Amino acid sequence: MKLLFATVLSLACLVHLSHAADTKPAPKGPPAPGWKSVKPQTPEGFTLKTILVEAHPEHNVELYVYVPDKDGTWPCILDIHGGGWKARQVENDKPMMERLAQRGFVTALVSYRLSTEAKYPAAINDCKAALRTLRAHAKELKLDPERIGCMGGSAGGHLSGLTAMTNGLKEFEGSGPNQEFPSTVKAAIVMAGGMDLVASNKEKSGEGTVLFLGATYQEKPDLYVQASPLAHVRAGVPPTIFIEGEKDTLKIGRAEMQAKLKELGIETELYTLKGAPHPYWMSQPWLDETVAIATTFFKKHLGEPAEK
Repeated sequence: MKLLFATVLSLACLVHLSHAADTKPAPKGPPAPGWKSVKPQTPEGFTLKTILVEAHPEHNVELYVYVPDKDGTWPCILDIHGGGWKARQVENDKPMMERLAQRGFVTALVSYRLSTEAKYPAAINDCKAALRTLRAHAKELKLDPERIGCMGGSAGGHLSGLTAMTNGLKEFEGSGPNQEFPSTVKAAIVMAGGMDLVASNKEKSGEGTVLFLGATYQEKPDLYVQASPLAHVRAGVPPTIFIEGEKDTLKIGRAEMQAKLKELGIETELYTLKGAPHPYWMSQPWLDETVAIATTFFKKHLGEPAEK
């Protein structure tokens, strides 16, 4: 880890362009100050609200929502945290969502059930329920129910991709509350997440994936297909971009998913942050880079707030 940080400290905050055909540069900014962890702090002018999505014996699924104090209606971004599906990392993602809130969004984080609490499809069902709950509380939260996107990193990136690619597919909704509301998203960001659980587990299933799905690939291959965002790419899925760190490992299925999206004429881009480790969005300078990319993308597809 020390070697990684030493390397990071010597690198500038630029975008890696080795895959120029499908990569766009991050917005330019000041020279990188070096790796720096960031702690959450609710910004002035916002209230952090907690909304219960659904109570389960193993865990209460909740939303943590940054709501502007002033009157108006804002587009909304739902964050799905990482942690290998087995660690709760809501606090780690709060600084990112605080900064996005300041750029013109209602931002929310979902505390979904982990793989140690309930097996797949519990996590994706909880993400869908969270989106329905946001719409059910739209007036209270000052959000536009027609303009909601999602993003997530690592395991949360997988779930963000799966949430977006399964827009409108009833079998992923689960039996959670607010079924009268849709769980669709208009745009999605996948940060450092694998999109093909079959390819990454066919030879030898990873321990974390087995814990998440409750079986090896050899035992339940169809389950691995179902849980792979790549398997659900089809006409009508939302624009989806990918952000990855140069120092992270290859995200299996991302290139194939982008190829499918492009064939269908669906917007997709890859941003590779130079010198960035996994999980880059939790630390500077990559936190600000990530927020800048996400702001531009979500402004394009979700629009500006309607302030009063």
